Amino acid sequence: MPRRRFKQNQSLEERLIEQAMRLRQEAIALPDGIAREETLSRAAQTEAAVQMSQWLRSKGDA
Repeated sequence: MPRRRFKQNQSLEERLIEQAMRLRQEAIALPDGIAREETLSRAAQTEAAVQMSQWLRSKGDA
C-alpha cells in the first residue's frame, strides 16, 4: 500500500507556533488543575521544539 503524501503549506516552525498558541488559549479556558498544567506543559514543549528547530537550522553563527 503506497504512502499518502502531501505538501505542507507552512514550515514546521509556523505549524508548531500555531499549535503552541492554540494550546495556551485552551489552557486559559480550563480551570486551575492538572488538565490546565498539562496543557501549559505541552505548549512549553512545543515552544522548545520551535527553538530547537531554529537552532538546528542556524549556520552556527552563535
